[in-house]
Amino acid sequence: MSIPQSGGGPIERHEQMAEYMASGCKPREDWRIGTEHEKFGYCADTLKPLPYEGERSIHAVLAGLRDRFGWSPVLEGGNLLGLEKDGANVSLEPGGALELSGAPLETIHQTCDEVNVHLAEVKSVADEIGVRFIGLGAAPEWTHDQMPLMPKGRYRLMNDYMDRVGTHGKQMMRRTCTVQVNLDFGSEADMVQKMRVAIALQPVATALFANSPFFEGKVNGHKSWRSRVWRGLDDARTGMVPFVFQEGFGFERWVEYALDVPMYFVYRDGKYIDALGMSFRDFLRGELPALPGERPTLSDWADHLTTLFPEARVKKYIEMRGADGGPWRRLCALPAFWVGLTYDQGALDAAWDLAKGWDADTREALRVAASEDGLQAQVGGISMHDLAREVVAIADAGLKARARPGAGGLIPDETHFLNAIKETLETGRTPADDLLADYHGKWNGDLSRIYEDYSY
Repeated sequence: MSIPQSGGGPIERHEQMAEYMASGCKPREDWRIGTEHEKFGYCADTLKPLPYEGERSIHAVLAGLRDRFGWSPVLEGGNLLGLEKDGANVSLEPGGALELSGAPLETIHQTCDEVNVHLAEVKSVADEIGVRFIGLGAAPEWTHDQMPLMPKGRYRLMNDYMDRVGTHGKQMMRRTCTVQVNLDFGSEADMVQKMRVAIALQPVATALFANSPFFEGKVNGHKSWRSRVWRGLDDARTGMVPFVFQEGFGFERWVEYALDVPMYFVYRDGKYIDALGMSFRDFLRGELPALPGERPTLSDWADHLTTLFPEARVKKYIEMRGADGGPWRRLCALPAFWVGLTYDQGALDAAWDLAKGWDADTREALRVAASEDGLQAQVGGISMHDLAREVVAIADAGLKARARPGAGGLIPDETHFLNAIKETLETGRTPADDLLADYHGKWNGDLSRIYEDYSY
């Protein structure tokens, strides 16, 4: 979940909201890659999720990272709830999952090094206090009541609201994890093309990275339960945003969409003010019930944009949001997948050619099928496995054309970061398929074996 945003001063013109997003346009040489990933922490002996406080806790992990590795603390209400260093931050999901939001970096080599250093630091701290971390799309056994709610004002507000607007919101908050990548755009037209590719092909990412076939100790009938959870969260702020594919889509159309999404909060003087279900349009007129007579700032607008949860979203950059959290070696494959598709114009054009003939019903059907069946999904004559082969081939070509070397020039490009999903294409087995095979095979139905075999 996002931290409070710094957007700017008062909104005095409607156009400022679109201009805020357009200010993210950058020349190609300044495009960067920001990788985010979440993982569940648990006590090594009891296999129970971590509380916020205590000898073995989220607080202890954050404090260890702060004290041993030079991270600066982020506090709210006196509570240690995050860390910052070198353009990156470590934050907490509502149920205590630990998230790294990486710095904007030039290459996947760099972002993967960042992931590796972070996980090594976390493991070093965790090992000393009897804590472990595991990368999955959904908590395999833990119940809602076992998951603590972190002491953050935003989360308390969201927790109370979720049951009013959907059926799975609290599951999302406390018991799901993802890996994401944040990518730049060069112009409004470039943003439009990238968003259309991002939304249309997000189900391919969901299928390739599907890694949550268990929930509350049982096989749940989905390869990606995390994706299923998002479909039952809040229709006003999730989904495949079909207007992205309509003529005239651009920054202003995204503004109109965002203005129609009910608010969660306003952040003032270190506190979250309840604005649940209220209208940002009313806020613009000075008629927000939570703050009568007060008008919003660009910082309020930036905060509001973080409460939209479609499969890809626009802020000053684009966030790819469709993949389950997963094993260490697959975390770098997700940025490689999307950078390959979107940071080379030839690859981006090829990706759009592949998807531009689909209608909204097809795109939504692919999303649902990816969640349920993963790489084995079939939609209207489209084989997800065959589609994924084509998409990954385009990404591979895009990374070759990008030709960003690593290891002092010894590695010519970034294509090797796709190896994990190339193996998935060769075998036809996603991480979820491997988990199910272990559960029905060597684990003999004992799901507690997942922690020993799949933790970092």
